Amino acid sequence: MAKISRPAPDSATEGWTPDLRRWGKPHYLAIVEAIADDVRTGRLMVAERLPPQRVLAERLDLNFTTVARGYVEAQRRGLVESRVGQGTYVREPARRPGSTRSAAPRTHGPVDFTMNLPPEPDDPVLLSRMQAGLEAVSHDLPNLLRYQGFGGTQDDKAAAVTWLAQRGVVASLDRLMLCPGAHAALGAILGLVAKPGDTICSESLTYPGLRALAAHQRLKVAGVPMDAQGIDADAFAATCTRLAPKALYLNPTLQNPTTLTVTPERRAAIVTVARRYDVAIIEDDAYGFVPETPPPSFYTLAPEITYHVAGLAKCLGAGLRLAYVPAPSARAALPLAALLRASTVMASPITTALATRWIEDGTAQAILAFIRAESRVRQRIAAGILPEAGVTADPDGFHIWLSLPEGWTRSAFASQARSAGLGTVTSDAFTAAGQPPEAVRICLGGIASRAEITQSLEMIAHALERSPALASAYI
Repeated sequence: MAKISRPAPDSATEGWTPDLRRWGKPHYLAIVEAIADDVRTGRLMVAERLPPQRVLAERLDLNFTTVARGYVEAQRRGLVESRVGQGTYVREPARRPGSTRSAAPRTHGPVDFTMNLPPEPDDPVLLSRMQAGLEAVSHDLPNLLRYQGFGGTQDDKAAAVTWLAQRGVVASLDRLMLCPGAHAALGAILGLVAKPGDTICSESLTYPGLRALAAHQRLKVAGVPMDAQGIDADAFAATCTRLAPKALYLNPTLQNPTTLTVTPERRAAIVTVARRYDVAIIEDDAYGFVPETPPPSFYTLAPEITYHVAGLAKCLGAGLRLAYVPAPSARAALPLAALLRASTVMASPITTALATRWIEDGTAQAILAFIRAESRVRQRIAAGILPEAGVTADPDGFHIWLSLPEGWTRSAFASQARSAGLGTVTSDAFTAAGQPPEAVRICLGGIASRAEITQSLEMIAHALERSPALASAYI
């Protein structure tokens, strides 16, 4: 994919060349001080565009990453704003106490790529619609502050059935539970299907939360080798013969961290093995709603052995701690419900009521549509900046898996990224089997804007063009 084009500099600021020596600070901070001083003295005016980062880097005989870091810090301080495809502009200063001028919008600076959050809605109409749902729910606030029956009301369960049906999951009420988030559901399921000392299988690169839960419950995790289609079914069978695992945990759609989606053919092969060895499947379908046309869920293929965990954190919002969990049978649902009731008491009635309201009035579908559309835009931005050879990504996802170029180690990359205020997660956190690859996960969602994503990815891309030793001088 071609690199994203940048506009030519405005004539008004084309000649802006700050003298960085007068500040006696690192070059990137000197750029910030020069911007602030020139705004105060009127040499830079509000709404004027600064030189493109490459132009200023050449003019000052600096590395691009140094200038980029300066612009990011200036944005964090509220001095400038970046607009995707347009450039970096001087902003109106924030309001001082007693001033009648409007306050500057919130800024965030360098992007923390560590938390895998969906992009946050910024459309005023959609935000107003979300707020209206919360206000409607608040009218019944006294009731929602009381203890509720486990599993939600009939309306809540009906909304869950409606939501799951969009994924092709048909859930009967006697199998369905409402849990306070996917993590709580996974912990309860593990506690039900395995006891301390037992083995569960997972992908060789898997969700860190699964590893943490297994460690807490003193379970052994056997990572199964993967290829581009998912875990290897023959390797899974061999593991079943050797270790007799109690369950197979999978995050099969837009997998965290590799972004792969298990193909329908591989899903069928995995189901065949699981049935043969009587292994329960724990399907963490956190991202299953994000693609418009995902493959059939494992619950659809093998409902009699599958616990399906449909959390709302990745498809609506991380703070909406709610998961819809159909069990393999009504009989299996009873002990799971008892365990969940003992460990969590109930899902938050306020959260549950809000999710129900959003599903019933279509707001949930509108949020999901925004996340889908914005994720695709951000993936295109990343594809235009990062080296194609090292990136594994899905157009519908909001994270990428970056394999580092020769000469880079994951620890060196993470260290240098941190020095620039950029957070990433190395492969060590995900590795359940074998040597961790020299790779990191980069998340593109959350509160960061497109402009902030662009700036931060450009800093990463330019660092990767150099050896770690050279890059350390700039990032």
